[in-house]
Amino acid sequence: MFLIILGIIIILVAHYVLKNNARTFSYVTLGYLLGVVVILSGVSSACIKQIDAGHIGVKILFGKVQDDILYSGLHFVNPLVEVKTLEAKTQNYTMSAVHDEGDQLGDDAIRVLTKDGLEVVIDLTVLYRIMPEESPRLLRETGADYKDKIIRPIARTKIRDNAVYYDAVELYSTKRDTFQLRIFNSLEEDFNKRGLILEQMLVRNIDLPASVKLSIESKINAEQDAQKMQFVLQKEKQEAERKRVEAQGIADYQKIVSLELNDKMLQYETIKANKEIATSPNAKVIIMGGKNTPVIIDGK
Repeated sequence: MFLIILGIIIILVAHYVLKNNARTFSYVTLGYLLGVVVILSGVSSACIKQIDAGHIGVKILFGKVQDDILYSGLHFVNPLVEVKTLEAKTQNYTMSAVHDEGDQLGDDAIRVLTKDGLEVVIDLTVLYRIMPEESPRLLRETGADYKDKIIRPIARTKIRDNAVYYDAVELYSTKRDTFQLRIFNSLEEDFNKRGLILEQMLVRNIDLPASVKLSIESKINAEQDAQKMQFVLQKEKQEAERKRVEAQGIADYQKIVSLELNDKMLQYETIKANKEIATSPNAKVIIMGGKNTPVIIDGK
């Protein structure tokens, strides 16, 4: 549009200024040609619009948003049309307590009250993208700054609305996934109504009060001590069972021996003992026969 206006100005100058001056009269034709070239360049640049990959274009004519959409590539449009480019790929909006980590400078974490009345600090990231077919309505009803008008306020509100159903310790441990899913479902409906697709909602960090952290650590230590004691008790039970089985085996052996022990068995055991003594290099053995137990004499 600027080049078109500039070309018109050049033609007017050539017609009313150069033409009426004898010294510059010879440049009138050149001024006309230059003005026409500039106008044609402006018209061509205004008619051809390039939409980059991952973006969509929305046409605006005299302030009115048109319903047709320009996808990535080259397009020929009305030179009077303004094309507003919007990002169609996945975007993220982060609210964090760490400086310069989120979309807002400084501490932008969400502070909520839980069911048990404790204040919890939550870091959050929202992954979303625009519905291409709904981009004209989004631009018409919300504008290009939909991050600050939709993403941020709705996400913070839904976090606070749903946190009151959980205790602080539950949010930190057992109910974290349930809490995240609950927020996702409530956010998804609101986003869809406004032409946005919620891809994922990530609870990045939950910071508990110092007193609650100390309580959790004490509980964890107590649970670990209890598990250790259970292990010790189980080991003692197994050792007691081993000793009981061993004692039962000894008792069974003694019972068998007492039932089967007789003169022949005693004589057999005596012969075995005498044989071991006789073969010993440290003794000289003399055996005197008879019905009684043999007499062993050491010759040393």
